[in-house]
Amino acid sequence: MNTFARRNTELRLGLLSVGITGFGYVLVQLPEKSDIPADLWFFVTIFVGLYVLAHMAVRQFAPNADPSLLPLAAFLNGIGFVTISRLDPDLARTQVGWMAAGIATFIATLVVVRRVRTLERFRYSFLLLGLLALLLPLAPGIGKTINGARLWVGIGPMNFQPGEAAKVLLVIFFAAYLVDKRELLASGGRRIGRLVLPQAKHVFPLLLAWAVSILVMVMQKDLGSSLLFFAVFGAMLYAATERSAYLLTAFVLFVGGAGIAYNLFSHVQDRVSTWLNPWEVAQGKGFQVVQSWFAFGTGGFSGQGFGRGNPQLIPNAPTDFVFSAIGEELGLIGTVAILAAILMFVGSGFRIALEADRPFPKLFAAGLTTIIGIQTFVIIGGVTRVIPLTGVTLPFISYGGSSLVANFVVLGLLLRISDDNARGRGIARRRVPSGVTAP
Repeated sequence: MNTFARRNTELRLGLLSVGITGFGYVLVQLPEKSDIPADLWFFVTIFVGLYVLAHMAVRQFAPNADPSLLPLAAFLNGIGFVTISRLDPDLARTQVGWMAAGIATFIATLVVVRRVRTLERFRYSFLLLGLLALLLPLAPGIGKTINGARLWVGIGPMNFQPGEAAKVLLVIFFAAYLVDKRELLASGGRRIGRLVLPQAKHVFPLLLAWAVSILVMVMQKDLGSSLLFFAVFGAMLYAATERSAYLLTAFVLFVGGAGIAYNLFSHVQDRVSTWLNPWEVAQGKGFQVVQSWFAFGTGGFSGQGFGRGNPQLIPNAPTDFVFSAIGEELGLIGTVAILAAILMFVGSGFRIALEADRPFPKLFAAGLTTIIGIQTFVIIGGVTRVIPLTGVTLPFISYGGSSLVANFVVLGLLLRISDDNARGRGIARRRVPSGVTAP
């Protein structure tokens, strides 16, 4: 597919996503007003304008990039807006502002990062910034505890989660570090029986990642971010070395640390006990999970229909339980559609990683994609009781400015890597003499 065809496909798919958003917004409003909402064209104009701006930025700064990622993000973001407007119209208007901020950051990412390999040179700067961002909510005075988790920083009237930026910053460092050490980590330095182990100094970043993730779990009371952080690094370590022993080691380290934290800290015990049996505390700590199950059961196969359910009965539905709200009003069909869109996004991200011909963009794309995939598993697994409930957001869908902006940065970086891949293949083809088939 040539550049012109790629971008036209992206434009058509994106406008289809905007159309679905407008149609969904009408359905949400009809049960209450029985006519087309007066602000429909206002929101549709904003969505069309934001998408066209994002599309033009890709056309200008990453013309050879994958044409599916931006429309998928627009679809997920649109469904999220419609669901949030159903739950809380005031939050929906605020979310539109965050969407504009996300698109602005997305465009800035494409403009500033013209070659993704330049990020590799500043690996330790990104490490320092990432650790500072991750630990900033623990700082006295500016750190804030909301809904039992100390994830927020408040500066004046503005609250944000610096941990969302930390994920991207630390993935840059992990990718650059693993590029340098992958051969040493893969080959090992000592042998114990049939097991080949790397030297201790090369495993230090794994232990550091484990220590920081446990610190986040304990001090910030956030199991979700802890699991996400360590799982992303474990997946990147496996991608770099292709040794399953590292996955097993990472799993054992995390389970061991989580077990210690469970025995020492009451808030970890509360999360686990509520996960195992929420019915005993259905009127207290288990209320959210129980209401989430009722929402899925009420939705059934085809759902109650937009605007016809009662997802507002679920506490924190626009943030932690937005997937449950979608399940009640769109049913199994709607939730499967959401999962399919996220899986297509993740699949495209991993395809971009496989197509990269250099180690750093390959690992970087894999790490960025893993963020989206693991974050989706953590929150959906929590609301469906597959794992203990956590406070992470559903990518592009949940209400929240910090998360939405970070997701658009991830999207911009993936498109930059995809564009670099396509240009690299074009340069390689031009270097092949005429009459010779390129390998």
